[in-house]
Amino acid sequence: MNRHAARVGLSYKQVSPDRLSPDGRWDAIVIGSGIGGLASAAMLAKHGGLRVLVLERHSTAGGFTHTFTRPGFEWDVGVHYLGQLEEGEPLRMLFDDIAGGRIRWARMPDVYDRVILGDERYDLVAGGRRFLDSLSARFPGRRRDLERYLSTLVGATRGGAPFFLDRALPRRLSRLLGPVLRAPLHRHADRTVEEVVRPLVGEGPLFDVLTAQCGDYGLTPRHASFAIHAMVAGHYLRGAYYPVGGSAVIAAEIARTLEEHGSAIFVAAEVERILVENGRACGVTMTDGRVLRAPIVISDAGAPNTYLRLLAPEVAEPTGLPAKIRAVGPSAAHLSLYLGLDRTDRELGLDGTNLWIYPERDRERAFERFLADPRAPIPLVYASFPSAKDPSFASRHPGKATMELVTIASLRWLERWKDARWKKRGADYDAWKAEMSERLLEIALRERPSVRGHVVHAELSTPLSTRHFTAHPDGEIYGLAHTPARFRLPLRAQSPIPGLFLAGQDLVSCGVAGALFGGALAATAVLRSTLIKSVALRAIGRARPGAPARRDEEPPPSEVTAVP
Repeated sequence: MNRHAARVGLSYKQVSPDRLSPDGRWDAIVIGSGIGGLASAAMLAKHGGLRVLVLERHSTAGGFTHTFTRPGFEWDVGVHYLGQLEEGEPLRMLFDDIAGGRIRWARMPDVYDRVILGDERYDLVAGGRRFLDSLSARFPGRRRDLERYLSTLVGATRGGAPFFLDRALPRRLSRLLGPVLRAPLHRHADRTVEEVVRPLVGEGPLFDVLTAQCGDYGLTPRHASFAIHAMVAGHYLRGAYYPVGGSAVIAAEIARTLEEHGSAIFVAAEVERILVENGRACGVTMTDGRVLRAPIVISDAGAPNTYLRLLAPEVAEPTGLPAKIRAVGPSAAHLSLYLGLDRTDRELGLDGTNLWIYPERDRERAFERFLADPRAPIPLVYASFPSAKDPSFASRHPGKATMELVTIASLRWLERWKDARWKKRGADYDAWKAEMSERLLEIALRERPSVRGHVVHAELSTPLSTRHFTAHPDGEIYGLAHTPARFRLPLRAQSPIPGLFLAGQDLVSCGVAGALFGGALAATAVLRSTLIKSVALRAIGRARPGAPARRDEEPPPSEVTAVP
């Protein structure tokens, strides 16, 4: 193990790796410090009294919730916005539990997303009635279609809670109850977004607006399951939030909870193999050969890494899961351009509204062309303004602002550099990144021309960057692809191997919220105690909508709630 491995706390204190205990004194080992791994670890430590060790291969804990800095600037890498964080909401309950209520959330503008189709702009406004009013004004005579769309959305998300609760049940109980619990979501998950939404709203720009958030799950409407679309779209209907202090506070505050309960996170600590002896998981082997033992192992490394890399083939293959995981395949990869600006958000006229910029109408064809050849026109640019979302940014980085521009990508583009080391990929790789950066920026400048001339730092991450830092084999960001087949995968918190559990977004669904619920389900499956169920299962059990709101009222917090 790297001799500079560090335990992560609020101060990121350096701790010698000799403090790692190889003698079996850990009650549980968690592989990966993404939000799913951190959530499961915190709940096991806090509610189960377990001494938990979290092992993170990267030099910073938090997975896609971590931030990185350059002189004068700071960017999130995955937390662009979160919904359903009002007091009493299931997601808020879980965050408050694992972080001791110490994370503060800033509400974003009521127009949380703006969809740009060529020269037309359409606002997605927080609140069921205002959402309907805003789009009805842009699409006269289509209010009834919009109401039918929202009603269908609500119906789909209603099946999410029992489906995901089944993931935490003991295997025998799931065999008995699972078919009934899974059936409501399968009715929607087995169809694509195209198959469900197109008959409701027909051809034309309304369909393109309602499905513009497809970048949040990485598949176009023709390929994505309607279940994931409903979860994501429903997640933001009541508005969006951003963590005060930036997304790094999430891992920092959960690390504090772990330290308070005798547990720890170690970074620069890479796991080579999950140990299985006499048919039971019993610890891990590190890349330096060190063996760490514990009777419980939780993998937050993703289903492909868990079953195709961390488990020996002779252990994984008999479960039947490797072939099923390969058949579903990975989700999308991405390019992300991080921009540092030498003026404040106020001076540049920037706010926290996200932009979904689609230069072309034929989304399916545009995505297909671009993924086949990066020289084709860029089909989508998602623009986020993290400094405008965080009310503490101005005091922490005075006189500055930040932007992030994201689009889809393919690891296949970068085949010739795949074996080169990080930061050692050569001048041609740097030139390729510079060209892609310019193209992304030019598209964004059409919408935010005030930024021109004020970019003082630009840095592009590619699927190779994602693979380097996360070990996701295809540089994917959303785990397994959210096709209809994904929701038929028999993945469970309790793996077929005793002592081994799965956490994170592959267990539930993509995104920070989905991965968080996945971590809670893993902890529930481990403990099976009344206390943990009172937190995790009560929260997830509430994560379902009621009836759609009437035209003249806002939906109450329990409505249009999803687990994205």
